[in-house]
Amino acid sequence: MNKKTRKIDSNKPKIKLPSGKNYIFIKKIIEKHHLHTICESGNCPNIRECWETGTATFMILGDICTRSCKFCSVKTGKPKSIDISEPANIAKSVKLMKLKHCVLTSVDRDDLQDGGSIIWAKTINEIRKISPSTTIEALIPDFQGNIENLQKIIEVKPEIISHNLETVKSLTKHIRIHAKYEQSLFVLKTIKDSGIVTKSGIMVGLGETEKEIYETMDNLIAIGCDILTIGQYLQPTKQQLPVQKYISQKEFDNYKKIGLKKGFRIVESSSLVRTSFHADQHLLK
Repeated sequence: MNKKTRKIDSNKPKIKLPSGKNYIFIKKIIEKHHLHTICESGNCPNIRECWETGTATFMILGDICTRSCKFCSVKTGKPKSIDISEPANIAKSVKLMKLKHCVLTSVDRDDLQDGGSIIWAKTINEIRKISPSTTIEALIPDFQGNIENLQKIIEVKPEIISHNLETVKSLTKHIRIHAKYEQSLFVLKTIKDSGIVTKSGIMVGLGETEKEIYETMDNLIAIGCDILTIGQYLQPTKQQLPVQKYISQKEFDNYKKIGLKKGFRIVESSSLVRTSFHADQHLLK
């Protein structure tokens, strides 16, 4: 190992292997009902902690995405047809798991005229119907900036609606490919203007500069974003982009301090932070 490699790896986070009674309980229900979670599909490092504390992130509309972002390990290709029983199955599972807080996300479905927004709305309504005490966060795609499709999610009023910028403006075209930085800001502003709590997240360690991170914060504050998550980019498989830098906890702490000073209500900033990290606690705060 050369000196450069040692320097890059010096702040590499250590991930605990999934375990625990509640983790095993939730995993069995997910397998039984043939559900998809971004916790598993996205190789999330916090799967153990979230499942143990009664929070899970379901990925609806299948597990094949129409986009091919260079940071993501979710499968890309031609998605299968919509499963109209999915909203009811998700809701039943949420109730069986006794989840306090449920995060919903989805693959991008650019193949559908509604972008999958009808299934989104039905899933939230089904959860509300049979598990009314469960709070909901919707981590949505951009729906290609279509306001009509966005409104379908806004109208069913999840407690939080999230949409991730993922990275700084200069890297967006290279990393997110089909997504547009300004379009994502428009999505977040549309949500905020409706009165719903908004959240966005970025990954660091992809080659962005510190100045660009602060500019991204300013862009989010300008459209009224309430919550920001900042986490270390970790290469899921060899097919995705390599890590350019492992960020120190001192740097993450500084990002949190500056983010709060700029006006975010909550900033989660640490190496293993992902959008759904401590998601249930965000409502309490």
